Amino acid sequence: MTQFTDDDLNAFSSDGPVPLPPSGTYIRCGGVKVWFGEYGAGPAVVLAHGGMGNAGNFGHQVPALVDAGYRVIAIDSRGHGRSGWDGTPFSYVQFTEDVLAVLDQLRIERAAVVGWSDGACTGLALARAHPERVAGVFFFACNVDASGAWPFEMTEVIGNCLKRHRKDYAMLSPAPERFDMMS
Repeated sequence: MTQFTDDDLNAFSSDGPVPLPPSGTYIRCGGVKVWFGEYGAGPAVVLAHGGMGNAGNFGHQVPALVDAGYRVIAIDSRGHGRSGWDGTPFSYVQFTEDVLAVLDQLRIERAAVVGWSDGACTGLALARAHPERVAGVFFFACNVDASGAWPFEMTEVIGNCLKRHRKDYAMLSPAPERFDMMS
């Protein structure tokens, strides 16, 4: 199998995500507290992270987007990062409703969505269900149909990234003991 190297993944696994600017608040969505940070001014861009991650995974992108004139909304999905979780199974429908609740709270009628992995699926689900609210979707590592995926192979880098996610989850989550329930 081809070996790939990714200096950013190696840095992430050892150093963690780049910190977001120190701000953020919560909104209650369906009985769960969902954390989000808002940065900059201009056209709105929602950053939707992947499974086991948090909004800090976009730490490099937030300042770049703000400097480019965008209003950035970085959300910790329910059960991830600083957001709570009521134990119900995760679904893209629920993640979509959470994003809409944040947009409504901020009075944002329309936003672009940048999504990675589960965040990519959330962005696509949002665009499909509410096209009038989505200016565009940039998605990567989206896997809505697992039939085309390569067999999973645990590598040292992936193992280190999972350890990093566990460490970040323990630091940020209101219920760090639930990390293993996410996988």
